[in-house]
Amino acid sequence: MTTVHANGVALGIESFGDRGAPLVLLAGGPTMLSWPDALCERLAAGGRRAVRYDLRDSGESTTADPWAPAYTLRDLAEDAAALADALGGAPAHLAGTGVGGMVAQVAALDHPGTFSALTLAGTRPVAPGPPDDDLPDHDRATMSRLFARPTPDWADRGAVAEFAATSAEILGDDPATARTTAARVWDRTPGTAPPVQTANQLGTVFAALDCTPRWRERLPDIEVPTLVVHGRHNRFFPLGNAEALAREIPGARLLVLDHAATTIPTTALAEVTDAMLALG
Repeated sequence: MTTVHANGVALGIESFGDRGAPLVLLAGGPTMLSWPDALCERLAAGGRRAVRYDLRDSGESTTADPWAPAYTLRDLAEDAAALADALGGAPAHLAGTGVGGMVAQVAALDHPGTFSALTLAGTRPVAPGPPDDDLPDHDRATMSRLFARPTPDWADRGAVAEFAATSAEILGDDPATARTTAARVWDRTPGTAPPVQTANQLGTVFAALDCTPRWRERLPDIEVPTLVVHGRHNRFFPLGNAEALAREIPGARLLVLDHAATTIPTTALAEVTDAMLALG
C-alpha cells in the first residue's frame, strides 16, 4: 500500500498485477477494503492491474473533518479521474461499491474520456437521504435494528470489530468476514476519534456531503460498457435500485447475486470477476 497525490489530495492505494496491464480502478465504499482481496487478485490473474483506493476521510487518504466535509461528491469524482491519470491507466475501467458506486457514476458522467468501462456494486442512482418515489428505500425493520444498538468504544479494536459483525448479521452478510475486515479497517484508521472511525467503518461522512446537483437524469449519457452487481437480499439498498440503474444506463448488464446481501460473498467472487473482465 502507498499514497498517490491527485487532485490536490493524498489517496491511499493498493495495486495488484502488472503495472503495464489495463487498469481497473476500484473506488472504496468508503475504504479500499470494501473490495475483497480475492477479487483484486482474480482481476490481476485475468491480466488487469487492479488498484483499490480509499476515498477521502478514510484509510490512508487525506483526512480532514468527516462531520463537516469541505468537499463534494463532484470532488470525489474528480479524485477518481485524477487518480486514473496519475497511475497512467486512463482510459480505465472504474468500479465503485456502495457510496463508491455513487462516486463512480458521477465520475463516468463528468469525465467520459477517462473511463472505458463501469462496474457499480451494491449502490443506487441517487444521493444519500430519501430516495425518489420509484426507488425502494432502506428496509425499515433492518434500519431499526441497526440503530437500536449502542455504538462501540471506538478506541477498542475488538469492540469495533464485534459491532461490525453484528451489523453484518442484521444486514444478511457474513459476520466473520465483517469482523476481520473491520479490524483491518481499524488498524488503518488514523486515530480512534469517533468522527474518523465512524467515517471509516460506516461511511457516515456521506450524510454530511454535498451531493448536488442530481445525476440520475444524466444516466442515459453513459456510453461505456456497464455492469451492475447487486445482492438479491440487499436490505440497505434493495434490488429495485440496481434494476433502475441497469434500466437507465444504455446497454447495462444486471448481475443479481442470489445468495448475497450488501457485500460480495466469497462464493460469488469468480462470477463477479469474470463479468468484470468481460467488459474489457
